[in-house]
Amino acid sequence: MTQSDSPVSRSPGRPVLLLTRRLPDAVEARASRDYRAVLNPEDRAFSGQEIAARAAEVGADAVLCCAGDRLDAAAIAALPQGVRVLATFSVGTDHIDLEAARARGLTVTNTPDVLTDATADIALLLLLGAARRASEGERMIRADAWTGWTPTQLMGTHVGAKRLGIVGMGRIGQAVAARARAFGMTIHYSNRRRLAPELELGATYHAEPEAMLPVCDVLSLHFPATAETRHWLNADRIERLPPGAILINTARGSVVDDGAVIDALKRGRLAAAGLDVFENEPNLHPGYRDLPNTFLLPHLGSATMETRNAMGFKALDNVDAVTAGRPAPDRVV
Repeated sequence: MTQSDSPVSRSPGRPVLLLTRRLPDAVEARASRDYRAVLNPEDRAFSGQEIAARAAEVGADAVLCCAGDRLDAAAIAALPQGVRVLATFSVGTDHIDLEAARARGLTVTNTPDVLTDATADIALLLLLGAARRASEGERMIRADAWTGWTPTQLMGTHVGAKRLGIVGMGRIGQAVAARARAFGMTIHYSNRRRLAPELELGATYHAEPEAMLPVCDVLSLHFPATAETRHWLNADRIERLPPGAILINTARGSVVDDGAVIDALKRGRLAAAGLDVFENEPNLHPGYRDLPNTFLLPHLGSATMETRNAMGFKALDNVDAVTAGRPAPDRVV
């Protein structure tokens, strides 16, 4: 980053806050009002080492980072000692080495709750788009290849009365279940702990996700990316699903084995997949691009104006607390 790339707002005596990416106008306005804010108006993506170097250059007290920033142990170690908090503009924290942050006494916060509905909406969009072959239809229209209505053209799958299996029944999983229930789907779920009856709302609990897979016409993933969950959906688990099942992923790309999913889609073992997240994004596995039975989005789960503003304000609430010596409301580490 250069000074011209990332101007520092003039608020003498206030903590210095480094924003690693361009954020919504209202969020940047609040940051500039309350802090000596270092912005990134060109929205350039920087490596973890570049972020650490910029934090040292401007004397940052806090860093507001995003899910695309890779803050590994080396980047955490390179941050100046004055940095007290890493406030991530996301719920997931797999892009931050939490153990390294804990070891150096760095507070890490996230933005839970405020993106639940937007992400659940995207999951249903992916479900409907994949089941009804929406992307194939759009490509046909854009290629001027539509020759008119026919009785058998792009016949998809009706989602009503299908069985939806949810792995990870947290806030987003519950919101997806509520929406799917309105479509007439039967809900099954697997979670570390069974929900209270008033939260289950008639859903069937499976203590082990493997026991649930055979009854999943649609499988929707909603759990964090960790070393233990990397490539959780592998070839073996795909084979446990009913033939022609549909996969939905709004969690993190690393929780599925791309090679196994692509192979299953090619063979028809999976009928379709609706994916909003990818391992190593934006460099998704090239095998996805040519598959007609995929409905792909560029990580849009929380991408509404209302949600992104709320995420930014929540991140700033956490920065406010830490820089004022108060406990962070959404502390992860």
